[in-house]
Amino acid sequence: MTLPEPISRAAHHLEKQPHEPNNNEPNNDEPPAVSRDKRTTEDDAIASLSDGMTIGIGGWGSRRKPMSLVRALLRSPLKDLTIVSYGGPDVGLLAAAGKIRRIVYGFVSLDSIPLEPHWRAARQAGTIAEPVEYDEGMLQWALYAGSLRLPFLPTRAGLGSGVMDVNASLRTVRSPYADGEELLAVPAIRLDAAFVHLNRSDASGNAQFLGPDIYFDDLFLSACDPGHRYLSCERIVPTEDLLKEGTFHTLRINRSMVDGVIEAPNGAHFTTCEPDYGRDEAFQKAYVAAAGNPDDWRSFSERFLQGSEAQYQSAVAEWRAQS
Repeated sequence: MTLPEPISRAAHHLEKQPHEPNNNEPNNDEPPAVSRDKRTTEDDAIASLSDGMTIGIGGWGSRRKPMSLVRALLRSPLKDLTIVSYGGPDVGLLAAAGKIRRIVYGFVSLDSIPLEPHWRAARQAGTIAEPVEYDEGMLQWALYAGSLRLPFLPTRAGLGSGVMDVNASLRTVRSPYADGEELLAVPAIRLDAAFVHLNRSDASGNAQFLGPDIYFDDLFLSACDPGHRYLSCERIVPTEDLLKEGTFHTLRINRSMVDGVIEAPNGAHFTTCEPDYGRDEAFQKAYVAAAGNPDDWRSFSERFLQGSEAQYQSAVAEWRAQS
């Protein structure tokens, strides 16, 4: 079977390729090579990281965030981190915990609640040493440049806005061609570690999104150096089952982009993970309410954020039963 182009490498791996007979091939019954099993845990993934790393976090606002990995990061002693994110509660929680030294972001929002409360408090208090605010398209281009291993990419995004005023280090370049257009040169972002959450994955890291958008998770992984690229998912399935729930276009993540796979049911909670579940709006409202009062936040943190991921999920189930 000849596959149409372009097609993701993950999808390509799932199709049987035509085999030309070769009389010189040994006739044996050796089994085919098996891809490496990359299954791990949140805590083991976080234990491999170091202070001062640049960590990219996939998802978008309060949508399909790798929250089980973020919660493990909260439990760790890691500090002085640079975070790159289209931010949501991931950024808010890490800011509240004092783990962020520098952040590159396109926005920080809970979607149905426009302002993330911990992020707002951190910005108002000036506790983030180096905030780098980009236009959403600029951040995409910065990750894309990093994935291509280019020093920068030119873009019109950000021109005519205040982004140059709040980022004095940004530069423009002029087209070398007849148009002579002046463009903004977005510097590449290279990551030391990346976290993303997908709906399905096999044990090797061929992964699938089943919701409406990939949210640039592929760019976060591609812009990261090999070694600390972690993918959590709702369910690990056999490779041959990946096409049972979605078509080729849903297989944007392939095993060469992933170093560790974590099965994390409900791992994006309280953000969305469509179609597996929507945003837990009631819990998100409780999170925001608790963030507004130090005593309430202390109680919330002790109840939901001090223990393991299993304890978090159990505490959420208990909270739902009581609500």
